Amino acid sequence: MSQETILVVDDEANIIALATMYLEKEGYRVERATDGVEALFKLDQLRPALMVLDLMLPEVAQGVTFHLKKSLTVAATYDILMLVSCSKQLTNTAPDSFL
Repeated sequence: MSQETILVVDDEANIIALATMYLEKEGYRVERATDGVEALFKLDQLRPALMVLDLMLPEVAQGVTFHLKKSLTVAATYDILMLVSCSKQLTNTAPDSFL
C-alpha cells in the first residue's frame, strides 16, 4: 500500500518537526520545504495529496503566493491547510487577504 504524501511548508524547524511527528504517526509520508521556492519545486515534483502551508513565510509575502495559488489552481488536485501564526495581533484580516 502506498502512503499519501503531505508537503509541510514552514520556516520554523520546530513546527515542521511537530507536524511531521503527528502525520507520520498517522501513516502519511511527509516531505518538507522551508521556503516558498522549495515548496513550488516539491509541488511540481511530488504532487502531494495535501500541503500544510505557513502563510507568514517571507517568500509568500513577497509574491510566491501568487505562483503557489496559480500552480494549485491549474493542477486542481491539491488540498491546502493554511497555517498562520503571528506574534502580533492582526485586526480586520480575513484568511483570503493573504492570497
